[in-house]
Amino acid sequence: MRVRIGLVVSEFNDDVTSKMLKRAKKHAESLGADVKYTCYVPGTFDMPLMIATLLRKKDVDAVVTLGAVIKGETKHDEIIAHNAARSIADLSLRYKKPVTLGISGPNMNKLQAKSRINAVSIRAVTAAVRMTSRIKELQAAKTKNTRVIK
Repeated sequence: MRVRIGLVVSEFNDDVTSKMLKRAKKHAESLGADVKYTCYVPGTFDMPLMIATLLRKKDVDAVVTLGAVIKGETKHDEIIAHNAARSIADLSLRYKKPVTLGISGPNMNKLQAKSRINAVSIRAVTAAVRMTSRIKELQAAKTKNTRVIK
């Protein structure tokens, strides 16, 4: 069964996130996953509402987030990143579907964000595919014997 993914991409720091999106789509294809939706939001802080909307769709198994939270002159980046991460984790539990954290930062500069484009994008897509597959396998398991889901 092919894993059906929704992507949520921050428009803020587009010079980084547009490359993350390209890499994520390429990696999803290489894993045999279908990207059903690509949804843009103004910034990382705006992701939770779009994620929740995707999680309610029957043709979405998992959501991958893509964003870059870059350090400014204040601690605003920390507030954004921490709140987004908490909200994303809560949504995953609420809807019982994987939502992966493909958001780099906080406390990084533009150069660090660019150097993490491939790694963060690949990890987020890989995690979405693996978690979806493992959850489906566990849900289908009918044995009373000990099983390893990997």
